[in-house]
Amino acid sequence: MKSKENQRPGPGLSAIFEKEYLGKKLGLLAGIAASVITLLLSVPLVKWIYIIEPASLFKTMGLADDVISKLQSSYSLFNLLSFVKLTKQGNIGLFTMILLILFTASIYFNVVLLIRVLLKKKESKGNLHLYFTAKIAMVFNGVLSAAAIIYMPFANKKIGTDAIFVSPVIYIILIISIAAYGAVKSIEKAERELHREHGFLYELKKNWVLFAMLVPAAVYLLINNYLPMVGVYYAFTSFNFRDGLWASPYVGLKNFEYLLKADLFKLTKNTILYNFVFIALGNVLQIVFAIFVSQVGVKWFKKTSQTLMFMPYFVSFVILKVLVYNLFEYDSGVVNTMVVAMGGQKIDFYNAPHYWPFLITIFYIWKNLGYGMVVYLATIIGISDEYYDAAKVDGASIVQQIRYITLPLIKPTFIILFLFSLGSIMKGQFELFYQMVGTNGVLYNATDIFDTYVYRITTTQPLSIGIGTAAGLYQSLFGFILIMVTNFIVKKKNPDYALF
Repeated sequence: MKSKENQRPGPGLSAIFEKEYLGKKLGLLAGIAASVITLLLSVPLVKWIYIIEPASLFKTMGLADDVISKLQSSYSLFNLLSFVKLTKQGNIGLFTMILLILFTASIYFNVVLLIRVLLKKKESKGNLHLYFTAKIAMVFNGVLSAAAIIYMPFANKKIGTDAIFVSPVIYIILIISIAAYGAVKSIEKAERELHREHGFLYELKKNWVLFAMLVPAAVYLLINNYLPMVGVYYAFTSFNFRDGLWASPYVGLKNFEYLLKADLFKLTKNTILYNFVFIALGNVLQIVFAIFVSQVGVKWFKKTSQTLMFMPYFVSFVILKVLVYNLFEYDSGVVNTMVVAMGGQKIDFYNAPHYWPFLITIFYIWKNLGYGMVVYLATIIGISDEYYDAAKVDGASIVQQIRYITLPLIKPTFIILFLFSLGSIMKGQFELFYQMVGTNGVLYNATDIFDTYVYRITTTQPLSIGIGTAAGLYQSLFGFILIMVTNFIVKKKNPDYALF
């Protein structure tokens, strides 16, 4: 009778995967091979989707001859969306888009894995990060393959015929990805034991109470932040209420082309310039006033100053609109009344766009100065008095104390707030602009930003939801790229100041 050890193949396979060849463990080489094969099978020349008897299918769909001439009998994931667009099968458009997103993620992680292998970067915890990257790449490969297989019956059901089938290439990728994941997982286990690192399941079992406390927050974020992201698909459709989100005709990048030909440059310029001034000038003034308040010795005056500067933050934007209108109205506004009283000519502010960039900036600073000042003041108060006492003993003046103690120690706070602000640089202060400018088209050239444009186009043209969503998606992608690049630069200079 065979011993129990001989009956279990697990340790034997682990020992095989632990063997090295060309300086790499066989388990890792399996992951590398799977990534290379996946990338080779993902090139545009390799077709993933085939159509049986395309001519009869396209005729059944009632497509015109000029459209049929543009269609193909097989597609890769690079051009599958063109099939959805030309056939106007919006009911499979979202699934096709999800396939493309998974495909992009799969390519990305496979490329990252190969780059990390080639760089041979030394890490404190051995190859754990490399193995983790390999596992993520294999997971995305597997999910992509499984989704592509499910896509076949889904598309056939929506089209109403069994005309679509998937290439054997997809099954090959699925099988080698599962096998490679198991190989990498095997050598990762030994690496974790070597470096005394525990996996997720161990941490979940050990700290299940803490994970359970995270569940409500995770559910909240899932419902309110992630599920609505499905609506991004609007940006690629010609939405109509009859077909709804899932069946509206897929139009590709047509909505983005409309934005490009319309006001994209002006909207981008206005939004970035306004937010740049808000961020730069706002943070500088908040720091200045925080330092001023921190230097005040009289307690009642210090408290009163903080309160007076913080109060505008709680002023409603509707009240702000009333305030601005009563100040700058042509016939009876406070400013024009004072100008006329001094012998001057009235200024028609609401027909003079060049005044409004300055007015909007002034009222934004007025409203938000106190809030930001309190944040910086809290950081300054947290600085130990020992630094200042030592500086006074050395004969440092107030200006020198601020320059060499206060400013360097509030630098981390400034950088974090700056990075957070950059992430939303394409998100304008909608309430501020809408309430101050309203629907005054004369001022749009100088005051129109993405948020007001999206609001206006989606309320005045109900069937332009796709264009509004395209503008919102452009904003998000622009902000994401900007924050990633900025964080990368900050991390290179000083990792302690980076967000991640």
